[in-house]
Amino acid sequence: MSGLTVVEICAGAGGQALGLELAGFEHRLAVELDENAAATLRENRPEWEVKVGDVADVGVWNPDDYSEGLSLLAGGVPCPPFSIAGKQLGTSDERDLFAWAIELAGRMQPRALLLENVRGLSMPRFSGYRQHVKDRLAELGYWSDWKLLEARDFGVPQLRPRFILVALREEDARYFSWPEPTPYIGTVGTALLDLMKDDEWPGADAWASQADGIAPTIVGGSKKHGGADLGPTRAKRAWAALGVNGLGIDDAPPTADHDSNYVPKLTTEMVARLQGWGPDPKYRWKFTGRKTSRYRQIGNAFPPPVARAVGGAIAAALKHEGARKDFAEAEAEALHDPIYLALKDAKRPLSVQQISKATGGVVGTRDIEQRLGILSRDFEIKHDGSGDERTYALGAFKGFIGQEDHLRHAAFEAARSRIS
Repeated sequence: MSGLTVVEICAGAGGQALGLELAGFEHRLAVELDENAAATLRENRPEWEVKVGDVADVGVWNPDDYSEGLSLLAGGVPCPPFSIAGKQLGTSDERDLFAWAIELAGRMQPRALLLENVRGLSMPRFSGYRQHVKDRLAELGYWSDWKLLEARDFGVPQLRPRFILVALREEDARYFSWPEPTPYIGTVGTALLDLMKDDEWPGADAWASQADGIAPTIVGGSKKHGGADLGPTRAKRAWAALGVNGLGIDDAPPTADHDSNYVPKLTTEMVARLQGWGPDPKYRWKFTGRKTSRYRQIGNAFPPPVARAVGGAIAAALKHEGARKDFAEAEAEALHDPIYLALKDAKRPLSVQQISKATGGVVGTRDIEQRLGILSRDFEIKHDGSGDERTYALGAFKGFIGQEDHLRHAAFEAARSRIS
């Protein structure tokens, strides 16, 4: 064994878990809310300890029992608070655990942190939220960086952009580099041809020739929505262009009785292939439960090859492999909110004109109140006075970070049967 250990929160059905295992990490614990996904984890790795329940519930697990000498805290915390397809409620969504996970890192003190989420978290709507995360990690003694990665750049036949946060202690961060891309060479057709041929469908070869592109992002969905299908209207059009019926998931591939012009649906095995599970034996995984549950488990996962690539980069940094770099903050200015920074650094409340000046003129006075409105969705914005004399100050972060009296608890319990 490498001696590298990981605790994984919001582990799902094991996409990130398998990737991290292949990168050399040994699981101390996996925590997952969904019983079906937890059953899949236990089916594939019966030797692992798996806890089932709300990861933020002190009755489910005690982080202090798993923190000693921990190498990595990792997780795919819920995506709906940031999803472009949703309302982007951020801290107002009872499923938001991103900021809470940062505080968990502060408590458990791992050498590294890995959190992945949807592309929506990289949008301007959440620039203040992201900067708050970086600032809090710096206070806890971590260097951190964000990166938008696409699954197709790491050997997966699917677009699937994911926004990744990596944080490490300074002495380890000097050795960290984001993994180099290893693009998928092939198409949906080449990826699935053997599975489409399983029951001797005569149209399989012609279908594979038509399915000559990369798959759009697979949408696993949630319990709040209906059965398994391949996403909204735009996604279904993209699937149709690849010769796939996106209106559902089939129980089996087409058979010898199907016409050669038949437009097939995908099976859960095919969806898993497009998520990076198989055909390489190292990536084989068995999914438990009924079809819709299996599809959600697969569709909501972090593709194992991407997790392996990022995990491998973290493992190399923890082992101090490669050249030691001059340490510097990796700041991507476009990711951060200049108004948040202006208010955060101010020693007194600022007027609109003062805020604009503090941003170096990046934000004009006409746009500031609108931007303050966006910022106020995740932070308390204190204001005083009126007209040109009105001033603003940055107040508390609204998100759930473990507070016993936070509104998240009641909202979560009320929606629990529909959360996945």
